[in-house]
Amino acid sequence: MTPSSEMPLNFVLVHGAWHGGWCWRRVSDRLVAAGHRVFSPTLTGLADRAHLLTPEVNLMTHVQDVVGLIQSEELEDIVLCGHSYGGMVITGVAEALRSRMDALVYLDAFVPEPHQSLVDAMPEDRREKARLAFGSNWRIPSPSAASWKITSPEEQAWVDRRTSDQPAACMLQALEHDRPWEHVRKAVYIRAAGYDPSPFGAIEARLAQTPGWQMERAACGHEVMVQEPEWLSQRLLAAGER
Repeated sequence: MTPSSEMPLNFVLVHGAWHGGWCWRRVSDRLVAAGHRVFSPTLTGLADRAHLLTPEVNLMTHVQDVVGLIQSEELEDIVLCGHSYGGMVITGVAEALRSRMDALVYLDAFVPEPHQSLVDAMPEDRREKARLAFGSNWRIPSPSAASWKITSPEEQAWVDRRTSDQPAACMLQALEHDRPWEHVRKAVYIRAAGYDPSPFGAIEARLAQTPGWQMERAACGHEVMVQEPEWLSQRLLAAGER
């Protein structure tokens, strides 16, 4: 990827559950090399901020993490991308700072309807099991990288070394919003075709029938930013194109 001679874009990349800002490294390096500004914060209680993990950390804590970053950096015209659980977070951020958003990219992610929690946004046949799992303990250990359909042993080890416990309250708190993706220049949904069984098939099917959405598919497992960083970098740059 060669550096861009055009105006630099502002990318804010939000990780999913059990992850941290570290997971975007391969994508961030490419976007920065192309001349753009990239912010990939670690949400409260995870990864390098695991020492802040408490039962009180919830979805709105994470929304405020990203809102605070955007306000402190005085960012405008943002391409905001959220992976997996990060789709919940970017929905709240885009609702709070709608005028600063240019494009939203949901990367194999939850796209909640108004008043839904992450559990509510799951397929109906998974909701009760998820509600019991997230309601039984305030911190949830990470699944294995292999369960996310990472096939490379080296990449599995790289992810497994870095994942950390997720605060369960994040999965149970409902999000109030007014579908902020309807108010941005571009809304993109990327489905990881190699992640199956997946909770995101029903979301993909719904959005494919909803006007205004651009649909993409990545030929890899759930960890698209790890497995296909060049492909994803190109999709993010395309989201920022006017």
